[in-house]
Amino acid sequence: MRIDLEPRAEPSRWASIAAPVVALLLAIAIGGVVVALLGKSPVQAFSVYFIDPLSASWSLQALAVKASPLILIAVGLSFCFRANLWNIGAEGQFIVGGALGGWLALATHDGAYQQSLGGWWILPAMMLLGIVGGALYAMIPAILRVTLGVSEILSSLMLVYIAGYGLDYLVRGPWRDPQGFNFPVSVTFDPEATLPSLIAEGRLHAGVLLTLAAVLIASVVLAKTMFGYEVRLFGAAPKAARFAGFSERTITLAVFAISGGLAGLAGIIEVSGQINQLQPSISPGYGFTAIIVAFLGRLAPFGILLAGLVLALTFIGGEGAQVAMKLPLDLTSAFQGILLMCVLAADVFTRYRVRIVTGAAR
Repeated sequence: MRIDLEPRAEPSRWASIAAPVVALLLAIAIGGVVVALLGKSPVQAFSVYFIDPLSASWSLQALAVKASPLILIAVGLSFCFRANLWNIGAEGQFIVGGALGGWLALATHDGAYQQSLGGWWILPAMMLLGIVGGALYAMIPAILRVTLGVSEILSSLMLVYIAGYGLDYLVRGPWRDPQGFNFPVSVTFDPEATLPSLIAEGRLHAGVLLTLAAVLIASVVLAKTMFGYEVRLFGAAPKAARFAGFSERTITLAVFAISGGLAGLAGIIEVSGQINQLQPSISPGYGFTAIIVAFLGRLAPFGILLAGLVLALTFIGGEGAQVAMKLPLDLTSAFQGILLMCVLAADVFTRYRVRIVTGAAR
């Protein structure tokens, strides 16, 4: 006897919509079991993780700010994933975008050793450099794939570590604040190089508006333009796309550029909106978590918007659970991994039906 997976002739639309919801509920149930094994109350953990962060104005602002980079990166990844291309290195593109945009903030800094070069143009230029940096870094695995046939999965992933170590070298060396008591950080950015707050004395900054704009633009591009049709067609039927005369090389380079550009934009938004300086680590793993966000959101921009808020909730809730319940912060990463496995499993059962074949069957 064996178990086979038989493709469904036409996957149910309602099953596809319900799959991520079921996956989330299943992941929460598994997480509750883990919490119980740690000797804590699953009910209390659920409240701390998912209810408490929604009960105060400051935590709602933190939720939006935390979700912003996840949503931006995941929207970019959705272009690659829809084309059946696998950019796993968004974390590195995030770092490069933040570093390149942050370089301009350091170069125009009104410090003790140079004149101020401040002006209205600095912040837009930083955003542009972030996009360019992320896009160029993403083009490395794209070009290797279309010219040499190198797996974009391996090359994009390995480039993450190069970006991380490169930023670490810069903030410990040439970019280190000379008056920073030997800590590996850059100088604090000038006001002209930081994103303005949307609420007085609040954490909500203008980067959230850029994220919403990206979601709207991506939804239109994917649903209403010829380029979006080409991306979807290459993912669903690559042979048909080639027969129609669409260029696989062009699509590969384009979706990687979009994906890397949005990841780089997320990086400079995080640096200029939250951290306000460069340091060895500017990401708690946004680039990898965004992969979960993309699939949980069904690779649709507005679905990704909701999924990003859910995953951001786990980050904030995890920090609260560490304080209130003494739960390890790594439990949040474990939950996110469980959620990804549940989403992938739900997708399998949505697209395939299980068939048991007896030993006599052929």
